[in-house]
Amino acid sequence: MPRLHYAQLRYLSIILLAWLAVFFLTRSVLLLSHLGDASVSLTDLFGLYGVGLVYDLSFLVYAVIPMTLYLLLCPAWLWRRRWHQRMLVGVVAVSLFVMFFTAVAEWLFWDEFGVRFNFIAVDYLVYSKEVVNNILESYPIYPLLSLLAVVAIGLTFALRRTLHAALQAPRLPFSRSLYGVLMLALLVGLCSGLVGQDAPRGLGGNTYQRELASNGPYQFFAAFRNNELDYRQFYATLPDGAVAGLLREEVSEPNARFIGRDPEDIRRVIDNPGKAKPLNVVLVTIESLSAKYLGSFGDTRGLTPNLDELRKHSLVFTNLYATGTRTDRGLEAITLSIPPTPGRSIVKRIGRESGYASLGQQLGAKGYDSVFVYGGRGYFDNMNAFFGGNGYRIVDQSSVADADMSFQNAWGMADEDLYRQAMKVADADHASGKRFFLQLMTTSNHRPYTYPDGRIDIKSGEGREGAVKYTDYAIGQFLAEARSKPWFDDTLFVFVADHTAGSAGREDLPVANYHIPLFVYSPKHVKPAEYTDVVSQIDVAPTLMGLLNLDYVSTFFGRNVLREDHAPGRALLGNYQHLGLFDGHDLAILSPQQGMRRHEDALGLSHEARVDTTDPLLRRDIAYFQGASHAYQKRLIAWQADNGDAQHVSQR
Repeated sequence: MPRLHYAQLRYLSIILLAWLAVFFLTRSVLLLSHLGDASVSLTDLFGLYGVGLVYDLSFLVYAVIPMTLYLLLCPAWLWRRRWHQRMLVGVVAVSLFVMFFTAVAEWLFWDEFGVRFNFIAVDYLVYSKEVVNNILESYPIYPLLSLLAVVAIGLTFALRRTLHAALQAPRLPFSRSLYGVLMLALLVGLCSGLVGQDAPRGLGGNTYQRELASNGPYQFFAAFRNNELDYRQFYATLPDGAVAGLLREEVSEPNARFIGRDPEDIRRVIDNPGKAKPLNVVLVTIESLSAKYLGSFGDTRGLTPNLDELRKHSLVFTNLYATGTRTDRGLEAITLSIPPTPGRSIVKRIGRESGYASLGQQLGAKGYDSVFVYGGRGYFDNMNAFFGGNGYRIVDQSSVADADMSFQNAWGMADEDLYRQAMKVADADHASGKRFFLQLMTTSNHRPYTYPDGRIDIKSGEGREGAVKYTDYAIGQFLAEARSKPWFDDTLFVFVADHTAGSAGREDLPVANYHIPLFVYSPKHVKPAEYTDVVSQIDVAPTLMGLLNLDYVSTFFGRNVLREDHAPGRALLGNYQHLGLFDGHDLAILSPQQGMRRHEDALGLSHEARVDTTDPLLRRDIAYFQGASHAYQKRLIAWQADNGDAQHVSQR
């Protein structure tokens, strides 16, 4: 059996022990930062660090493959060269720097999202330009990197004697080197077969504990590999016939007639009686605006005076829940009215993001100019391809002259500049006699929380409070200008968040952390009122079509919640892997590896219990997500030429 007095093994052990020490310290710091939320007993503590060690070692087994192969197979004549040994010392310094950088990155990611690295971190790597600029504007990154480099070099210098002794030790004989390669292959095979994203850390229970037991780099690469999940392979299922019946029952309305040939096809004619109201529509999707920030929802800091005043004159949905935790999920839900299928959102499934019966396609078929107006660059999150391929034309930062933007940061132009561009589009369409549907996506309420000076009484860049207040300011200015326009009286203004500012919690799907506002404002056409039943983000599109009283062929999984005969409310929630259905009191959760749970009193004590496919709420949960995955794979939600012409369909 190889012993650690051999040079290669001693050298490698120094690097591995340093990584393990950094992982231990990172886990400990993250634990201390959320000690109350994690609610860790002594038994939990041993389990947390024990499972964490399994993940730490598993990551290192994969990570050291190149270095181990090099060390074991390096010839003796090269090993003894002075420049080569200096290079190996330099590798230790670089490795220490990478360790510290990873630890700091994990802390910053945890501070923002409350979890270890996941799909979000993968996306941040893909869209590196915006992310790097955001980091540079949010943190003193260059001084921090310099400090990490100094610490890494200093520790390498402190280890110089240990490293020298390791490099001068006897080399492992070649025969034992081959034995070492075989042992490494065996360890890789064991890790691949026994350790995964959800094993051994498990599902359910306290989410903070489970995340702390994880290893950030391991989860990052696992998420990179598994960024799309096949529903039938990973989740609990029901027979197709049962799903078809349950799903049609969920989306059925008295004014709907199903026309799909596939039993799971929910394509249906929506016949709204009476005269259509082809009003203009301005739908503003607001970045990260949790309901809890609004004064009218209980905040006492006075951050949203304009929205609080707007609430008095609007149709307000007080119990609306986002489908996910990222902008692309909010846009997917609002645009396609589909539950958040596992893995990446449809917006980002490159090559398969186009050709669907979107809200923009529906209104475009009615003669509207459907326009996606984005404050940033639309290639981020694949937005341009998604909206351009689903019936919208695009106006984003790249199509706006620098002179027309008063302020820019890493994510795009300030909200006031976005609204100014939307105003130009609306004015042009009105002048040409065309109805318009403008779907806006703001950016200012996002780290680094910077905005033009002199607008509000909180200095730019000081935090979320200022960004929320500036977001509210820009909305107030936009509506004040819109009221002077000749098209104002015939326009519906819809303000809704894409997701909340933070969705992490003790549970996989903390329902309260998905709560967002929705205001519909049109003084001439919509009476102020408060709608208090549970509403999902996927209900926005069909409810909007109902407000316009338009007939159409729907593939929407949502429903018009304003009908007097509407079914009891429910909300669909997800976070890449866990898929939930909330009925206003209880929450059913589907997880990979056929995990099935139910949280009773989800907004209160939230008692978790294991259930099976006989549970009625869980069956509804399965119906939505199994049905949505099937519809996506079979393109049952595709746009067809007669989708927007319900009258033609009804006469066939």
